[in-house]
Amino acid sequence: MRDPANVAWALLASKLSPPSTTPSQVMRTGICDLVRTSPSVKIILVRAPAGFGKTTAMVQARLQLDAGGIDTAWLTLDASDNDASRFLTCLSAAVTKMTAPEFPIDLDAAQAANYSPGDIALGIIEKLASHASPFALFLDDFEAVKDPTVLRLVREILDNLPRRGQLIIGSRGLPDLGLGRLRARGQLLEIDIRQLRFSMKEAAEFLRQRRLLSLPEEDLSELYRKTEGWIAALWLASVALEKREGGSEFIARFSGSNEAVAEYLAEDVLARQPADMRDFLLKTSILHYLQPALCNALLPQTDSAAILRQLEAANIFLIRIEGEQDTYRYHSLFAGFLRNQLKRELPAELARLHSTASQWYESQGRPVLAIDHALEGENYERALSLLSLHAESLLEGGRMRLLTRWFDAIPEALLDFSPLLQVVRIWALCFTRGPWDAMELLERSECARTTDPHVLTHVLALRPMLLAMMDRNEEAFELGREALSRLPVSKPFPDCVLANEMAYIFSIMGQYHESHKLLDAARRSQADGASIFNKMYSESVEGIIDLEAGQLRQATARFRIAVGATHAASYAHTGGNAWAGVLYAGSLYEMNDLEEAEHLLHVYVPLAKDAGLADHMIIGYIMLSRIASYHGDIDLAFQTLTELEYLGHQRKLPRVVASAKLERSRLLLMQNNRQAARDELDRANNREVWEQVRRLRLPAQDLDYFALGELRWEIFCGDANKALSLLEAEIAQASGAMRHRRVLKLRLLRALALKQSGDQRAALAQISELLKITCAEGFIRLIVDEGAGAAHLVRQHVVQLQEESSQRRDPIFDEYLQRLLDGFGQSVITEAAETDLPMSATPKGLVEPLTAKEIRMMVLLADGYSNSALAEKLFVSDSTVRTHLRNINAKLNAHSRTEAVAIARRLGVIR
Repeated sequence: MRDPANVAWALLASKLSPPSTTPSQVMRTGICDLVRTSPSVKIILVRAPAGFGKTTAMVQARLQLDAGGIDTAWLTLDASDNDASRFLTCLSAAVTKMTAPEFPIDLDAAQAANYSPGDIALGIIEKLASHASPFALFLDDFEAVKDPTVLRLVREILDNLPRRGQLIIGSRGLPDLGLGRLRARGQLLEIDIRQLRFSMKEAAEFLRQRRLLSLPEEDLSELYRKTEGWIAALWLASVALEKREGGSEFIARFSGSNEAVAEYLAEDVLARQPADMRDFLLKTSILHYLQPALCNALLPQTDSAAILRQLEAANIFLIRIEGEQDTYRYHSLFAGFLRNQLKRELPAELARLHSTASQWYESQGRPVLAIDHALEGENYERALSLLSLHAESLLEGGRMRLLTRWFDAIPEALLDFSPLLQVVRIWALCFTRGPWDAMELLERSECARTTDPHVLTHVLALRPMLLAMMDRNEEAFELGREALSRLPVSKPFPDCVLANEMAYIFSIMGQYHESHKLLDAARRSQADGASIFNKMYSESVEGIIDLEAGQLRQATARFRIAVGATHAASYAHTGGNAWAGVLYAGSLYEMNDLEEAEHLLHVYVPLAKDAGLADHMIIGYIMLSRIASYHGDIDLAFQTLTELEYLGHQRKLPRVVASAKLERSRLLLMQNNRQAARDELDRANNREVWEQVRRLRLPAQDLDYFALGELRWEIFCGDANKALSLLEAEIAQASGAMRHRRVLKLRLLRALALKQSGDQRAALAQISELLKITCAEGFIRLIVDEGAGAAHLVRQHVVQLQEESSQRRDPIFDEYLQRLLDGFGQSVITEAAETDLPMSATPKGLVEPLTAKEIRMMVLLADGYSNSALAEKLFVSDSTVRTHLRNINAKLNAHSRTEAVAIARRLGVIR
């Protein structure tokens, strides 16, 4: 038989010792730093629902305080601590362990003495007051303490805590310790769910480094979105992922109904609630947002405001909506779990609850949530009635994805009775799933044969837009001109869309005068309550025309307004806004703001892909590839172009395919891989595509078209003098067509051709003249994207200006030149400074054979990898890479990376 005294000591020891750390734990650096740097606060409250890592964060913080010379005591509480004597005996033992660790704790003597709780509390206060060193007292699982006497004793200890002491409490709920006065005095630090939930970076570390799961970025992002950083859910998901192959499929299905999560929530949260609270949780689980009045509508004779305050204090997965008074939501996994419980226990209640919520939102003038609840309750008659009233205004607001989601939820047969809703559905489908699905639906729907003038005006605007999105611009032009002759037809929105889309198509045809007339007309029609979608469209089209004319600053301003039009209405992720978003990212890229451009591209390129916008896909993917190349991630650069090519095949867009191949050729040429660049250029030569590009003014092909790719290859790998004569004709044609941005690119190529042909003086004169023009508009990547040859010319121009010190310098121009040099990157500038080796020069001999590792490094070097990328690929340090590069240069008798690659290729060391 076990000795009761030993059992008691074992229990006490476990309460006085915090849980040990494990290798799977992520270091909560931010929380630990917050605790460590807040010694002046009296109490730190770590508060969150179950499974958010409160204890782990407290344990890590305690270890950091210990390491910093702060004394600590730990006590884990449980239900038995609601007995005042037991609680104070355990707390006294914890304090004694900290203040006098050399003295053994005599539990029997303490119990035999039969001290009153007041005496023990005074003894604890005296011990803490006399402790000379700074200290922190940790009380975990404080939600277990409910007894008023115990809570009063803790308040007494807290009130008498010396300045050098601190109380750190971990709790699921808000403890009744009179925290309001401490908060008002700045003596309370609250660490809640916002700090405790994992960040995306911490979730990635936990799953990939601690749990050793190999998850693609998109799967990781989706799992993080669903768990909202809830650590317990991430742990349960990781356990399940260890045991299965189809990780992506599991993550797609992962929800509050997942067996492990549901069991956890059922046992740890729902089972603890009284019957009335449980009923409230289940019946309000259908709500996206919880407000007292709405909850009262669902549960009459209920004081919902009081229950919500109670739930918030208890921290039962209730999240307050910032900026909204008395508005909350449930954690997404908890809400999913509750809804599944509701379906099992009260299935007959679902329709009534959703109907009530829908009616309440309608009465509040909030149609979106009213329609949401009607559809979730499968009340299609009510949903269609509300849609008939609000669909067009939502369309004008750019709510394409929302509308598509709703129409997908309605049985298609029910829409046959409303041609107007059918045509709204086609608009939404056009910008979310692309023009092919939309055109197919248009042809088989009733609205294609309608005589209703209201619906007809939508159809007239839709057809040319769908054709243009299919890259059938000349067909769209003919059909659109016919539709324009019938304006104005009916409603402002479709009339305005038709004017905007035809302004764009006229600009593609080179008829700028007609384009501007239509844009002015579209803006006039928007004056009285402008459609968000049409405002975005007008500014984007005008910006495209400005950019082609070389007016980068004005184009950027227009694209910013276009993106802002939808951002202001919180419709940032509508399909239509991908139109403006990619264009604005392009302007930021041109000005070398690569970080912001990349961020926007990751948001908007997937939307452009979904909508099948050919020019936007080409522009977006090429920018992403170039940014990856700039950062030395050549694998990603080529992978991005491969994805673009695949999309072109998938969507039956040959121009997209040809553009991907053309950019791949350029990338290979920048790596000095001549033959591969030539082969890829030949593969890109789809004559039908480039003949269409020659006739039209397509945004994606203003600077990237086959003839320019041929010229670039001829300059660096063929006959530079031949390229010069061809360039003169190309420049004259672009100038005559007022394509001034293209002229700038061609003049840069002319300077490079002069340099390559050996006429350095003429090349410098050309670049000097060009830079004065590009400075005025802030063009950076137009020049930088031509690589080391352009870097050499810019650097030589800077040197030339420095030598002409007698002339007065322009500080704006100097700043622009510095931005250009920064844009090339230090490695490219260093190479430009080290060598002026023409590609046609005779290589020097191989001083000493390269080792196998050096040849491997040369292959990666030829592919364009940066030093850090080389180190990662070869599993060596950056300093080892630099040592290898010095050895390679010495053996090849080269002075730079570019020269080393050129010599190695000519000597046959690499291909």
